[in-house]
Amino acid sequence: MSRAHSFFFLLSPAVVSSVRVSVRSPALGCACRSVRRGLRSGGPPLAAVSDTSAAAETDLKVNFISNIMKRDLAEGKHETVVTRFPPEPNGYLHIGHAKSICINFGLGAQFSGRTFMRFDDTNPAKEKLEYIEAIQEDVRWLGFDWDERLTHASDYFDRFYEFAEKLIVDGLAYVDSLSAEQMREYRGTLTEPGRDSPFRTRAPDENLQLFRAMAAGEVEDGTSVLRLKIDMSAANMNMRDPVIYRVKRDADHPRTGTRWKVCPMYDFAHCLTDALEGITHSLCTLEFEAHRPLYEWILGNLPVPCVPRQIEFSRLNLQYCVVSKRKLLRLVDDGHVEGWDDPRMPTLRGLRRRGVPPAAVRLFVERTGVSKADNNIDYGVLEDCVRETLDAEAPRAMAVIDPLRVVITTWAEGEVDTLSGPMHPKRPELGKRAIPFSRTILIERSDFMEDPPKKYFRLKPGGEVRLRFGYIIKCDEVIKDAEGNVIELRCSHEPDSRQGAGRKVKGIIHWVSEEHAATATVRMYDRLFDAPNPGAEHDDGDFLRDINPDSLRVIEGAAIEPYVADSAAGTQLQFERTGYFCVDRDSKPGALALNRVVTLRDTWAKIQKADAGGKGGKAAPGGKAAKAAAPSKGGGGDPAAVAAQAAVVRRLKEEEGLANGDPRVKEAVAELLRLKAL
Repeated sequence: MSRAHSFFFLLSPAVVSSVRVSVRSPALGCACRSVRRGLRSGGPPLAAVSDTSAAAETDLKVNFISNIMKRDLAEGKHETVVTRFPPEPNGYLHIGHAKSICINFGLGAQFSGRTFMRFDDTNPAKEKLEYIEAIQEDVRWLGFDWDERLTHASDYFDRFYEFAEKLIVDGLAYVDSLSAEQMREYRGTLTEPGRDSPFRTRAPDENLQLFRAMAAGEVEDGTSVLRLKIDMSAANMNMRDPVIYRVKRDADHPRTGTRWKVCPMYDFAHCLTDALEGITHSLCTLEFEAHRPLYEWILGNLPVPCVPRQIEFSRLNLQYCVVSKRKLLRLVDDGHVEGWDDPRMPTLRGLRRRGVPPAAVRLFVERTGVSKADNNIDYGVLEDCVRETLDAEAPRAMAVIDPLRVVITTWAEGEVDTLSGPMHPKRPELGKRAIPFSRTILIERSDFMEDPPKKYFRLKPGGEVRLRFGYIIKCDEVIKDAEGNVIELRCSHEPDSRQGAGRKVKGIIHWVSEEHAATATVRMYDRLFDAPNPGAEHDDGDFLRDINPDSLRVIEGAAIEPYVADSAAGTQLQFERTGYFCVDRDSKPGALALNRVVTLRDTWAKIQKADAGGKGGKAAPGGKAAKAAAPSKGGGGDPAAVAAQAAVVRRLKEEEGLANGDPRVKEAVAELLRLKAL
């Protein structure tokens, strides 16, 4: 048994007066200087716990959370910063979780503090060990580690039970025997106060006896719960005597097995785990803002060793995808995707299999920022981060996705010329790659046109191009099948044009030697949805109606540069003029499987621009682009004043974390608009 867990024990069913609650923190220490009710942590010195390991660099810049932490340290509220990433092990992590991971681990490292990897495993019905293992793998893939600070809410089940009995003894909790339907009725609504349960006046002795019967498995599921005694007329629904324990006699917990017949509720367990682990700043998304009063009430009424501060930030909302667990499960269960790691899924496992590098995810989190302001990030921002990261890292190769045979009639049969090209144009340390050239090569079908438009600089009848790293060739003859389809080109080459020598031509195309090429199956992945907010435009909200039918195209028989054939699964490459690709785990010797990670350019932006403005992407008169470009009626005001006021708005929203609806933000925005209209 670990030192952190060895203190746990079950309370014996003693009389009420004998109930005591230990406040000794587990062997984690407490970074809080101020300790509730004069009690201090009994854990070892802080030096006994190592600092956050060299985590992946995540530049979170200055934000309102880092400003709070800086002030707290300067004022002596804490000795160090302690954060935690606390997922529930009931599913796989997605891109939204990445923001929380980067914020918690990033700020912990930024202030030379500590970050816990903690599983809030309070619902055994939905939790599995496979999720626990997968989450740890995903966090490590993202570039973070927690050393020995791996914990679970279930590590503290004994302590939660003690605290529950303490609340009962103090008259702050009671066993309620209302049915679930009756509890909903008594709870009231957003506009009507709730009513006290008839069981609210039970004496502490009776409540303690009933609660122990619940814990002993003597009470049937759904017949009794333990509730806090707060205020049934509170405007905040979370404060209307919330349930903190329920009976689960047949629960089989992944870690504690069938030992516990009662399970703590998330809101009760979460804040107590924070306190027991010495968390200084409990960071969560805005949907938990209404839970903060309950968080503080529980800690304020129990002798905990540390009182963390809950701070909320806006969640990451990404266009062209869904991150709701319910919706993601629907995609998997209904067969719209091939599993949780389908490369079209926004899960970290899906992004990883697609070939998105973890550094790109971290860069994406950095660029989207940390604030309380609502956001709806265009998927293109993530794609740009992927391109930027892979451009600097990915080796280059040539790949012909839709091959067209080209026979070099002036090249001798059986002769092979070994050309060379850099593995990366900006990283000479990666060396060069050998590129075999032979009589028969393959080019992209789209790089040839029989009747091309003006300024077409690729191959055409009688036209010439330079082969990348190779020779200049000229198209002398076009071979067609019985249906008139082009099946082969006959070309001649200029011997003195090898590797860029000789005269210049305008067109350069990529190619591979047919006899040397590796054959691959290429999966051309695109966005899973073709609407920015899936389901939003439909009366029934059905997000499945916005699935992109072209989110996956499978192309067999692509021809790839031969050196790629030996690449391991997960290898990322840039196929020149085509896009970024990743070797999939389905690859086998002689049968490559490649996933397109992202295109070389933002094709979606071009499509949207063309849709909005017609041919050529030029906005039609009076369209959105024209309106956006039109000058304001007053001429735009003083640029310096406008810039200064814009900085005030940014500071309020980004550094102080104020939401759009905050009066100070509204006032600042109104002033900004006034200055712009002058």
